[in-house]
Amino acid sequence: MTTMILLLMMMAITVAIKTKKYLHMLQQNLYNENNRYLKWVFKNGRLFFHLDLLCMLLLACDAMFFAYTTALFQMILALTAFLYASYDVIFYRYLKKDQQKKPLVITARVKRLLVTTTILYLIPVVCFFLFYGDLKATALCTFLFSLLLYGNAFVLLLANTINKYTVEKYVYHHFKKQAIQKLHGMSNLKVVGITGSYGKTSSKNILSDILNIKYIARPTPRNLNTPYGLIMTINNHLDKFDDILIAEMGAYKRGEIKELCDLIHPKYGILTRIGTAHLESFGSEENIQKTKFELIESLPLDGVGVLNKDDPKQVSYDLKNSCKILWIGIESKDVDVHASNIKCSSHGTKFDVTFKGDKKKYAFETKLLGDHNVYNILASLALGREFGISIEKLQQAVRLVKPVEHRLELKKLGNFYQIDDAYNSNPTGAASACKVLGMMPGVKVVVTPGMVELGEKEEEYNEIFGEQIASVADYVVLIGEKKTKPIEKGLLNKKFDMEKVVVYNDVRDAYTFLRGLKTKKDIYALFENDLPDTYNE
Repeated sequence: MTTMILLLMMMAITVAIKTKKYLHMLQQNLYNENNRYLKWVFKNGRLFFHLDLLCMLLLACDAMFFAYTTALFQMILALTAFLYASYDVIFYRYLKKDQQKKPLVITARVKRLLVTTTILYLIPVVCFFLFYGDLKATALCTFLFSLLLYGNAFVLLLANTINKYTVEKYVYHHFKKQAIQKLHGMSNLKVVGITGSYGKTSSKNILSDILNIKYIARPTPRNLNTPYGLIMTINNHLDKFDDILIAEMGAYKRGEIKELCDLIHPKYGILTRIGTAHLESFGSEENIQKTKFELIESLPLDGVGVLNKDDPKQVSYDLKNSCKILWIGIESKDVDVHASNIKCSSHGTKFDVTFKGDKKKYAFETKLLGDHNVYNILASLALGREFGISIEKLQQAVRLVKPVEHRLELKKLGNFYQIDDAYNSNPTGAASACKVLGMMPGVKVVVTPGMVELGEKEEEYNEIFGEQIASVADYVVLIGEKKTKPIEKGLLNKKFDMEKVVVYNDVRDAYTFLRGLKTKKDIYALFENDLPDTYNE
């Protein structure tokens, strides 16, 4: 029995290590909203073919076939304990070198999930001690424990499902009621909703920086753009002295933006670019378009919507709301706020702005890079004027706008400038990032694993991305040999010099490559969508 107790201890350590990994992935995949986590599990099926599978099979044989008094039984237990210990060491080393763009956050929800998971694992353990002394029964309990351990990813999913329909349902409605009551008590609060396929977080932060030149604006922190996130923002961050709440709104299917609007009732709405992000979960581009316009169609009659006239999906939409609409544009000139003479450099972007009814051009400059950030600024200027902020103050505010982390963020790292666009993963943003890189002097490098979550069109879009890279880059560093094949195809389409293409499976090798480039010119390296923690090969 001593050997079996030792085995249980090794298994308990394995439970802790595997649970941390899969819990991290469950959290990153929004607790399996729209089966995101389940899809990740099946895409990473290689994780199921390790030593814990062999351990489970050995314990199954031990429980069913071997005489429990024989030395062979004890020997198999000892061997299994050794294999679990080896697995723990291997898996721990894997976790140590695994890159985490967003680490696991131990929230109250995670703690509740851990409690439920622990209860599920305790079932065979309790049975083990209830039947302690009966070798046959305890061996069977140990096998059941190993079965749960092998299927750790699904045990967490089961625990998440149990919580979702019990404790989480109660917690959600409790805090939702609290948030609604708080909003009702702030009758003078202006609420702005921001949604779109791309640029929501950037637009939110830019609007916050600009409006804070005159008001106290409260943006939703980080990417808290779900009902849970908005409720948390209202209850934990919104202050009675705040003038404006800026709510980022995310969605993966029809009706989710409407649900958010029914919660916070925005009077103002900004629609960023509409594209193909999360096409796999939406099912069609038409569904994406209709879902994003749920924000504008939820505005009251005296509300104000800001739309982009350079976006065909916004211009072509049959809007079912007669609220005030402000149009912005760069290519389109017949708009309320128009930008021209856009120039990018290593210092940022300069451009001129014309407001409808005023023929004068006003010079603006920002530390941000790219046309898409100019669009975001234009939307903020449109609302800023609506809120009575002077043009002089708006110019000052735009100069002070802070770069958004990992979204075309320019940083000097040793011998090269990094254009960090790691949080971008869509065709429009990738094209814009390539355009920004093309404006830079010196040697240009693109580091990328390609774009993900684009459904059937993923390969097609990545091939186009490869063609766009070929038109601006001097060197290309691809991360992940298999998933970057479409990008290679796009590079070949444009007859790019493939001797200047390197492929790694670890993004950290790209830094070594960049440090090794010998040139007297400045090096600009665009890091486009890394996502290492979810999409490692």
